[in-house]
Amino acid sequence: MALCATLPLARSARSFTTRVAQIQFQLFQRGIKTTTPAQVAPSLVARDGGNQEPPQCGINVDTPVRMDTASPPPPGDDFPVAMIGAGNIMFGSKAGPWNHSFRIEHKLGPRLKVAALIDPDEARAKAVLATKCASFVNSAYKDTQVFPNLGEYVKSIEAGGPDPRAIIVGTPPEFRGGVTGGRNLELELLKYFPSVGYFIEKPVSTAPIGEVKEVAAQLAQNNNVVSVGYMLRYLRCVQKMKQIIHDNKLTIMATNARYSAAYQSIDKPAWWDKSKDMGPVIEQGTHFCDLSRYFGGDVDIPTVVAYSVENDEAAGKLSAIPVNEDAIPPDQRIPRITSAVWKYVNGAVGSFTHTVALQGTLYDCELEIWADGYHMRLIDPYNAPQLLVRRPGDDHSELHQFNDDDPFFSEMSSFIDAVEGKPGAHILSSFEDATKTYELTWAIRLASEKSAEARRAAGKA
Repeated sequence: MALCATLPLARSARSFTTRVAQIQFQLFQRGIKTTTPAQVAPSLVARDGGNQEPPQCGINVDTPVRMDTASPPPPGDDFPVAMIGAGNIMFGSKAGPWNHSFRIEHKLGPRLKVAALIDPDEARAKAVLATKCASFVNSAYKDTQVFPNLGEYVKSIEAGGPDPRAIIVGTPPEFRGGVTGGRNLELELLKYFPSVGYFIEKPVSTAPIGEVKEVAAQLAQNNNVVSVGYMLRYLRCVQKMKQIIHDNKLTIMATNARYSAAYQSIDKPAWWDKSKDMGPVIEQGTHFCDLSRYFGGDVDIPTVVAYSVENDEAAGKLSAIPVNEDAIPPDQRIPRITSAVWKYVNGAVGSFTHTVALQGTLYDCELEIWADGYHMRLIDPYNAPQLLVRRPGDDHSELHQFNDDDPFFSEMSSFIDAVEGKPGAHILSSFEDATKTYELTWAIRLASEKSAEARRAAGKA
């Protein structure tokens, strides 16, 4: 089986050969064997994996949506948007590539009109608006009003303000996904904006799973467009994995996900406190639990077992924690290692390991899946995604690499297209499906805490 370097087909043979040589040298340095490459032919079109289909479906990776190659936004009517949350996920930070406003601006161009920015921190909201108004996207933000809460925004609508076509939710998860006051944002949105599209960040909540399922049921019954921000599903490497599975009619046998955080750079005290950010598996590892489910399907939750290395164990002592962990109650300090295994409903096996062990700034993340004759490895999806595939008939691995992929843009572009009712719009993570990922992450946390409690009890006996 030939090494497939996934490059634009229109490139010259010389450019192709040069790039392949570079890739082969990189793989040689890493101890990965390669064979003579062959250029890629367009593959079959699969279904979209959206909220009406199970997570075993994919989209056609040969027609990418990328910000730097997308056509200029066509002219059209204004597209009013309300943004809830003026923090990093909405407007970006140096800590990562997330920045929803940036992607929406490039998707809609001059059509974008941000009618409202809702955030209790008025100073922060006005500061980000001032930055936007001083830039080339001034037309999108020059009339934006700041509101401290959703209720005040609703009053402005009742007084004659423009109705939004989409609402982008970037609040912390403790304010949404539940049914009780103060954390029932989606139910409030359904009350006042039932026909508007919602884009909601992950994880979907910090509320009990029963409440989150109730919210999911009401959103599904309402049937408006809802997308949840599991952007890794939109990676072209991930969709290539879906295509290989679909084209070869594979049944997944096992998944194995690893998420190694660079803890030295995580200086947010709440992240180190389970009572606030719910722990690293729920807050951070959720992306890889979601990818595991995306390939393995629904999890048989009662089968989840997990073990952890806790802060009070010799193996859990860390030398470069950037916050004062002594200020956090011992029983709320996060585990250093969490390792879980489970059965999928279809009989496959899944496993996940989250580590708080690396220093520096770069994370180390990887997903493996197995089927009869096939082994696929997704490497470094956050920074430089690569897919290695071993197929029947060849002991070597072929490489698929997509340069300059932006899953955040693909995700937001698909959401906007779905709101506008365009053909071929693909929403790959519905709220209902994201709730299943939330349930899995909680099952892992609870199982690891149960095993840790049993160890401590045995030690006292």
